[in-house]
Amino acid sequence: MLYSKQIPIKYDVDIFVAGGGPSGVAAAITAARQGKTVFIAENNGCFGGSGTAGLVPALAQFTDGERFLVGGVGREIRNRVVGEACNYSRAFMGVKVETLKKTYDDMIVAEKNIRFSFFTRLIDVIATDGHIEAAILAAKSGIFAVKAKIYIDCTGDADLSEMAGADTEFGDETGATMPSTLCSIWSDVDYSQKNDKNFMETLEKAIRDGVFSVEDRHVSGFFPYALDSSVAGANIGHCFEVDARDEVSLTKGMLRGRSYMAEFGKFYREYIGGPYKNAHLCYTADMLGIRESRRVVTDYKLTGSDFLRRATFEDEIGRYAYPVDIHIMKPDKESYDRFLKEYTQDMHYGVGESYGIPYRSLLPQKLSNALVAGRCIGTDRQMQASVRVMPGCFITGTAAGIAASLAVKHEDTRKICIDELKMLIQEDFGPERTKDSECGSCMDRVYRY
Repeated sequence: MLYSKQIPIKYDVDIFVAGGGPSGVAAAITAARQGKTVFIAENNGCFGGSGTAGLVPALAQFTDGERFLVGGVGREIRNRVVGEACNYSRAFMGVKVETLKKTYDDMIVAEKNIRFSFFTRLIDVIATDGHIEAAILAAKSGIFAVKAKIYIDCTGDADLSEMAGADTEFGDETGATMPSTLCSIWSDVDYSQKNDKNFMETLEKAIRDGVFSVEDRHVSGFFPYALDSSVAGANIGHCFEVDARDEVSLTKGMLRGRSYMAEFGKFYREYIGGPYKNAHLCYTADMLGIRESRRVVTDYKLTGSDFLRRATFEDEIGRYAYPVDIHIMKPDKESYDRFLKEYTQDMHYGVGESYGIPYRSLLPQKLSNALVAGRCIGTDRQMQASVRVMPGCFITGTAAGIAASLAVKHEDTRKICIDELKMLIQEDFGPERTKDSECGSCMDRVYRY
């Protein structure tokens, strides 16, 4: 069937950002603050992606234990959501979803150079010889086009890059990906109650008793909204063999994720007890938390070897330090033991250690006026499993926003001055530049060029 239609060009801007997750928000705000006009399209009814619409209940580490690795927009969001205390902890930080949503709203709306709409999906890209001419979007008002000089793919699934003709990789050598999770919010959790159960021993008993339909030992667990709160977010239950590129597979994953909630409710109330003896499910997310799908083939592929050697690059746009976090691929004990060893020992950093992220990993090989940020940048599976979390997305999104601003002049992301890019990233990082500052942070120790 052939279908054709004349569509309007609704926006003509310097920079188009596909996707309003953490990388998209960081890219859009950073570019707008560089004086460029931006349009950002978000498919959900809020910014934030998995951290809001997906109810992922916690922020991963922003530091290497000694210094902050995330500055600019990412640091601003962290400070608004969890406070401005100088805290170099590498622990996860629980977040209130509605606070995070409103923070994104306020920061985007405050930028006069940004236009945006929710419920707006990227459905196609017009490109000629690697140069993107327009993005095609669908919304309640119909189908329309956005023209820009530079396009930033922050879709998480590399949708824009794939549609424009870039090469992508998917999963492991067999095409298998990490499982997804349907996150949830629970009430009547009382953290003043003592919990003296050994979690893994209790979980093994519940598995033997047939509580779970899937033998899954990899349970990330509950994260309290606040120390005095009776509400907690939960990252529990793996949905295996979900293909994020396919709506039928995603639909089956959503159904499966919701079906797990009764099983986990029984486990936490009757087996763990203590704080959870009265816990009740409030609601589940409107989208699956996707950990892995496409990765764009870029000018440089970050690898697990780069993680192990604490890599430094001449075109480095940031550093990060989260462990390699490849969730179990099969629901069995061997897979969980293998995950635990990699996450806590083999691919886990000590205090003060980090790896660099090169600008080349944001450059889709076959595209001249596009950048990629977030979990679909150019990596192998191991490195993707580290940089995919929200703080990592803030780092690459910020760099993409600044790089796009520099690239507008020539409409070419490879015709920019790398030294100028690095200088602007450092300026955007924030005021902590000397060892004599209140926090003891030093930009010379953050970026090792």
